[in-house]
Amino acid sequence: MKRRVFLKHSIALILMMVTMCCLLVVIVTVLKLPDASTKNSEMVLYPKIRSRKIPHDFKLSKLGDMMLEMLPHDLAFTVFVPSEEAFKRDLRLDSNDGLKPDKYNDTYAIVSRVLGFSAVPRSINSDSVKLGELVNYESLSGFSLYISKDIDGMLVVNRVRSEMVDFKRNEIVVHVMDGVIMDAEFEQSVLSDETEED
Repeated sequence: MKRRVFLKHSIALILMMVTMCCLLVVIVTVLKLPDASTKNSEMVLYPKIRSRKIPHDFKLSKLGDMMLEMLPHDLAFTVFVPSEEAFKRDLRLDSNDGLKPDKYNDTYAIVSRVLGFSAVPRSINSDSVKLGELVNYESLSGFSLYISKDIDGMLVVNRVRSEMVDFKRNEIVVHVMDGVIMDAEFEQSVLSDETEED
């Protein structure tokens, strides 16, 4: 009987010692932590995030304007508009040449198809997407858009990075992208048109 009591007391003693050691480790760790600085100049661990918000005098390309004109201005939409360079590079569309009367219908058809892939019927500001988070929205055409934010605060949509974010035109939020958001089938048709011209 004495042996059981001794065994119970020794287990309780060991548990108390382990608890005290853990508590001591936590106290020592907290006391040795450096004070967090509230001044931005002393925070050297993280790079300064550059904001690339759209300037007040910014104007979209003519093809970007064409995309936005296709949407009602009194409803909330978010459009990931390709930059003028992205239109030229990825779709071989030039606003000066593509808007001529003989090519206007073809240009309109391509731009409206791109709009279907890159417009979401809701407002998505860059602040609404948290760093390290991946959100999924469906575009007007039913194409899945996977949106994340990089360290500079720029949005990345289906691996296409934005150049400028949060441009507002009435109720429409516009993000200017460094590429064209499109599905593989449309991309293939654009590439096949390109090889036929060569």
